[in-house]
Amino acid sequence: MFFFSYERKIPTNPSESWGDNLKEHFPAGDNFGTLFYSFFKSLVGKDVVVELKNDLSICGTLHSVDQYLNIKLTDISVTDPEKYPHMLSVKNCFIRGSVVRYVQLPADEVDTQLLQDAARKEALQQKQ
Repeated sequence: MFFFSYERKIPTNPSESWGDNLKEHFPAGDNFGTLFYSFFKSLVGKDVVVELKNDLSICGTLHSVDQYLNIKLTDISVTDPEKYPHMLSVKNCFIRGSVVRYVQLPADEVDTQLLQDAARKEALQQKQ
């Protein structure tokens, strides 16, 4: 699994600090939100685990995502059903982007080399 955190500090202007390779894979506008929006749109139909800030973890199929990084999951299950028995009857859910702590993505769907290159470029930009 690959973990993605919304709380990670990322550059505000991708064209200056992420490089052409990343722009090629994630055609984004002038801010980082559209970068992640494009990335998550490419994962629609994949199974993900969303961990919320209240420690609830929900597994499901990514159905949709919007520009605010709100997430809609289908065919959900809770990783700790004993702690959240009221969630057993829920099959689909909408998650507000501001309550998400982490999103666990399928490792084979993430180009880790591309992300490592982006992190190196970001670190270089911060040193300058």
